[in-house]
Amino acid sequence: MLPAAILAGGLATRLRPLTEKIPKALVDIAGEPFLWHQLRLLHSTGVRHVVMCVGHMAERIEESAGDGSRFGLTIEYSHDGAAPLGTAGAIKRAIPMLGDNFFVVYGDSYLPCNWNAVEQAFFTLGKPALMTVFQNEGQWDYSNVEFVDGRIVAYNKELRTPRMRHIDYGLGVFHKAAFDRIAEDRPSDLATLYQELLAEGQLAGFEVPARFYEIGSFAGIQELELYLSSSLRDP
Repeated sequence: MLPAAILAGGLATRLRPLTEKIPKALVDIAGEPFLWHQLRLLHSTGVRHVVMCVGHMAERIEESAGDGSRFGLTIEYSHDGAAPLGTAGAIKRAIPMLGDNFFVVYGDSYLPCNWNAVEQAFFTLGKPALMTVFQNEGQWDYSNVEFVDGRIVAYNKELRTPRMRHIDYGLGVFHKAAFDRIAEDRPSDLATLYQELLAEGQLAGFEVPARFYEIGSFAGIQELELYLSSSLRDP
């Protein structure tokens, strides 16, 4: 299984006061830091190598996850440095640790989909980037993807249209060449990179059937806690 980059450098202002003294990745979910749930999920998918892209309160994240051995993983850390690099900029800096091909997942996302199927689709479709999408229909956050006949037709987080029934699920797969256009040590956004690749015909799409969970909002935290509680009760 490919390595995975986790984007965990944000300030999480929407979750204050929870995040005044801890980073979002360590917000308590069902009695444990969210990051622990996320790392165990990655291990269950087959991922064994994780690169944490960190910035704000990075030392707290390193103290919590360590080298990853307690989760059956090898964890490395890529630091933003003096100023935030943004989501794409952070990945650009982490590429020497990630290698040629890798997953990217947001640090507030819990994604119980078939990661192996996503990886296979990436290699089968043969483009330098793949975005997973989910038919959201506006249920969980705003739909921002027009997906037709297995192809992403449009993607925009700001300029949404009624034809956008899907949403960026939060799991991407990339070849390192997709980041050649990103300047070293300068802030850059992953959503912008996705849009540029789509315009050039270099972005593949893959639909997943399982809904996403996230801790970017207080409502999202409650939904994830309910999901994990019910999962723990299942035989």
